[in-house]
Amino acid sequence: MEKIDHMTYLPDMEVINSDIGEQVISKMRAYDCAKYTETEVKRALTADYPSVEDFAALLSPAAEPFLEEMAKKATVETRKHFGNSVYLFTPLYISNYCENYCVYCGFNCHNNIRRAKLDMDGIRREMEAIAQTGMEEILILTGESRKMSDVEYIGKACSIAHEYFKNVGIEVYPMNTDEYRYVHECGADYVTVFQETYNSDKYEKLHLGGHKRIFPYRLNAQERAIRGGMRGVAFAALLGLDDFRTDAFATGVHAYLLQRKYPHAEISFSCPRLRPIVNNDKINPRDVHEKQLLQVMTAFRIFMPFAGLTISTRERAGFRDNVIGMCATKISAGVSTGIGSHGSELGEDSLGDNQFEISDGRTLGEVCDAVRSRGLQPVMNDYVYVR
Repeated sequence: MEKIDHMTYLPDMEVINSDIGEQVISKMRAYDCAKYTETEVKRALTADYPSVEDFAALLSPAAEPFLEEMAKKATVETRKHFGNSVYLFTPLYISNYCENYCVYCGFNCHNNIRRAKLDMDGIRREMEAIAQTGMEEILILTGESRKMSDVEYIGKACSIAHEYFKNVGIEVYPMNTDEYRYVHECGADYVTVFQETYNSDKYEKLHLGGHKRIFPYRLNAQERAIRGGMRGVAFAALLGLDDFRTDAFATGVHAYLLQRKYPHAEISFSCPRLRPIVNNDKINPRDVHEKQLLQVMTAFRIFMPFAGLTISTRERAGFRDNVIGMCATKISAGVSTGIGSHGSELGEDSLGDNQFEISDGRTLGEVCDAVRSRGLQPVMNDYVYVR
């Protein structure tokens, strides 16, 4: 595979007139988590409107002894902005073909896995099966292959999803503004993009080929999605690929700057940790334990209290149950990261392999019961279209 410059746009990639990406990287490079003190953490915890500097302090090692105080403040902010509601969704993987060489990912084009792509009938069967559980929000995912999962294919999947679900999200390869506009018109409401790591040098070492190798194009994906009409965008770094504090700081700054530029956009975070997959035993992850993950999540909540925050099945059930209502506002249920595993008519031979191993395999009903047991209300939909 030909190695291409990871900072140079390819001919089919849209270049937008924006300095958001440059601002994020500049602030990230200036971030020194070791310089913050107990005094600065206490100041951040008492601030009515936390600043970027306050957020930086809350992510620092100096904040670790204050995790209980952070959790209490995060809970107050969550209840203030979201009440006792916890939103539920499920992901649907419709294709696992990928053209990228990302050394940590199960869909890596060099991994010997079973590849599969659902046709429209298969997508409809999957969505019917999911909708029958009572789920009203779905997240459509593919591997990053424009050849096998082109924009039209994704748009048709969104159109079918719009028939069954009140909210439709996509987590696919980054697109140009006009392509985001097309899939939005087909029914997509929001876009999730994992930057993976904001350290461009580390990014280059981890992404050895494919369109995903181009760092700035991915960095500007959320802004193109907003310009394309998407109601909301989600941000995440894959914690464990590089220094988690720095990546979390860059993620928060990225979301903050875009929220200020586009105040109408709905902003949310995910906090995924690196999970075991095919061949990623070659990766030496920066360990991010549950304590550190909780610090990141509560810092996000305190810094941007109105933003959504998703806790995925990468995490064990007990941890997920503990953070809903405290800082997480959305939780997935009935999850499979394989292809074609929801519709009962699809045979075993039709399945494609998983992207990664999940830690919480509970059904929608079981997750709803867990939410209610904590005095919270599981909510399937918070958005009503007026036609």
